[in-house]
Amino acid sequence: MANLGNMYGPKFTFLGIGECDLDDPKTYKGADVIILGAPIDSGTSHRSGAKFGPQAIRGGDYLPHDGERPHMALRTDGLKDLKVLDAGDLLMPGGDLKKSLEVLAVATEKISRAGIIPVILGGDHSIASADVAGIAAHRGLGKISMIHFDAHADTGDSQFGALEGHGTPMRRLIESGAVRGDRFLQLGLRGYWPGDETLEWMRDQGMRSYEMTEIHHRGLNTVLDESFATLTDQCDGVFLSVDIDVVDPGMAPGTGTPEPGGMTSRELLEAVRRICLELPVVGIDVVEVAPPFDSADITAILANRVVLEALSAIAKRRSGKPYSPTQNLLDR
Repeated sequence: MANLGNMYGPKFTFLGIGECDLDDPKTYKGADVIILGAPIDSGTSHRSGAKFGPQAIRGGDYLPHDGERPHMALRTDGLKDLKVLDAGDLLMPGGDLKKSLEVLAVATEKISRAGIIPVILGGDHSIASADVAGIAAHRGLGKISMIHFDAHADTGDSQFGALEGHGTPMRRLIESGAVRGDRFLQLGLRGYWPGDETLEWMRDQGMRSYEMTEIHHRGLNTVLDESFATLTDQCDGVFLSVDIDVVDPGMAPGTGTPEPGGMTSRELLEAVRRICLELPVVGIDVVEVAPPFDSADITAILANRVVLEALSAIAKRRSGKPYSPTQNLLDR
């Protein structure tokens, strides 16, 4: 499994954690989480640049890269309480999207079979069709549910005549049987796509899609409560997919297809925290960070914090210790 360290820049790991080699199981024995870069953006439909996302996410922090990050609210350290390793970037040939996705599916299946949670740094959202498929190949078709944060549904039948692209991965996952349509939830949709034909297809699959307006009126926690009941019904695990454009471009401008009217960064981080605290998460991807369009690295920093929030919450869940968001910080 070809690995070049970091494809687009100097080699360093996520905030200084240890590294591993996916071709050498001894290097990741006993790991809880493996972080993996998928640096490809040939699936984009508008502005390219997401292939630089993994590098930016790994380095998106103002603190020393010392392999530790104590979480103030959760009173845990996701980088120390869990064994988290960085496998670097997969070799993803920019001119061959299909081959790149095949490489990723093999990698996530290998990680999943080792009993480890893969956290994939994208890259554009086409990678979801592969990273989820790899885990499903291990855990069983239809055995994992999916919660998908995005401004866009990504359920197109094709993109510029191709089946692979960042506008089609969710349809590919459902058509392949990797994820059941009625166990596939989307949060944050808004804007001017898709049209009626695609929406009707989504309805026919039993998908549940929460538009931003519904989230605003009903409240994010209410929507999450409703979602969790569906995600854990007849499924063994949950995959969390975060397209950074779910956040309003005023707070996350560094992305290829920005759509005004999105979540705040705080809302996304709190949602990720709840999901990883309360659900059996078996895989995560964070995608569509495009550094060439970022401003003061705020999008990369947010994506970095999405990963940290997830790891911290997984560590808290495994500790078995209670957590209340309304309890005084100093009394936790």
